[in-house]
Amino acid sequence: MKARMAAALGVVALIVSAALYAEDKNPLEGVKCIIQTTKPAKADKSVDYKGGKVYFCCANCPKSFDPAKHSTKANHQLVATGQAKQAKCPLTGKDVDTTTKISVAGADVCFCCNNCKGAVEKLKGDEQIAKVFSDAAFEKAGYKVGKKE
Repeated sequence: MKARMAAALGVVALIVSAALYAEDKNPLEGVKCIIQTTKPAKADKSVDYKGGKVYFCCANCPKSFDPAKHSTKANHQLVATGQAKQAKCPLTGKDVDTTTKISVAGADVCFCCNNCKGAVEKLKGDEQIAKVFSDAAFEKAGYKVGKKE
């Protein structure tokens, strides 16, 4: 009886510690400021954008944020932080095939076919980001911004 009670308490402790660990995980881990792109974004330095939040490294960067000028990087960050959910292919607007998923600068993206996937894989760095996260591609992909689940 005591052994069962000890085992049950051990399981409860394991569940509680796992839950606490999950809460401590930084949702911005690996996410960079969209103005100073080499510096990490911070949760307390943000502005509202398209129904979500865009994060920066310091108090000065939000002042420099211009949605028209920085929309591609802001769109990318919305996807990378899990705030924006993709519905369609960003190149064609067709339904996505989840087997075509790739990471574009830390943000997972799916395409309608391997041709679209290949077209993006051929590009590098900012060219990839521009192709997949420009305002036109963001709209075509039907991204919906909402609370992170």
